Amino acid sequence: ILAPCFVVSLKANICEVCSSSDLSVHVSMKYLSSIGVLAQENLPGDQFARGSSYIAASYIKYLEGSGARVVPIRINRTEEEYAKIFYSINGLLLPGGDVDLQTSQFSRAAKIFYNLALKANDAGDYFPIWGTCQGFQQLSVLTANKNLLTLTDTKAVALPLTLTPAAQSSRLFRSFPKDLLQSLADENITSNFHSWSLSMQNYSRNSKLKRFYKVLSTNNDGKKEFISTMEAFRYPFYAVQWHPEKSPFEWIDKSGMIHSSSAVRASFYTASFFVSEAMKNQHHFSSPAEEDRALIYNFSPVYRGIHAVFVQNYYFD
Repeated sequence: ILAPCFVVSLKANICEVCSSSDLSVHVSMKYLSSIGVLAQENLPGDQFARGSSYIAASYIKYLEGSGARVVPIRINRTEEEYAKIFYSINGLLLPGGDVDLQTSQFSRAAKIFYNLALKANDAGDYFPIWGTCQGFQQLSVLTANKNLLTLTDTKAVALPLTLTPAAQSSRLFRSFPKDLLQSLADENITSNFHSWSLSMQNYSRNSKLKRFYKVLSTNNDGKKEFISTMEAFRYPFYAVQWHPEKSPFEWIDKSGMIHSSSAVRASFYTASFFVSEAMKNQHHFSSPAEEDRALIYNFSPVYRGIHAVFVQNYYFD
């Protein structure tokens, strides 16, 4: 059974236009949910690369599949440009990838948006952030103000989640069907493609991380227990070390890639949850024309092959 679809990209505001002789109704449509996805430096050796940065198309589809529209956020922009974008979008997704979490342009932009989101939420302006894999790691570095990641044997492996007692009452998981939570706990359906993890040991020893994030699930590579899902206590910040977007949208033939119905449902529910979080603020573009220019529809994805790490990428100058 699929979840109710969170349709958030459109909301009709009915204008007063009817008269006794005119039964037509004019409807003013206001687009509510536009989620930013942060680009990052091109992968070394990418023969398809154009410009200086990319976003894997699977992250775009992941959000669009739950009713949001996507605004690509490019690197190498000014703080003023990022601030303008921040107040135009309704949420931010930090994707997976392979850049330096302290010196890259990706990390620079992520830090700017992270600080803007902290200030906005403190002022009552609800702004959610989602981090996947590298995005998870980036959030941990920003919160701790240092890199506490450790090497784990988690490259191309599917795992069940070890859910913590806090999971069922968490904002992220509490609306999940019980059978899906059971599948997440029992089945190897979370795709892991990372070499670095935030160990429970390093998390427990760092007061900043412990005060900021609630651990919702862990995993173990046979030697180290690491955090696989977490959410902030006071902020709508969410992070998964696994890849919910890969199950429906990536097709490389590697262990760790899972396309079962449970894995696809998990992808849908995580995306739908985050999109619903983005409905909770009133950020918007200054005009429909500015909004139109900012959307991902202005760009075309490049097909890289069915067995590439990313089937399609968007590239940016």
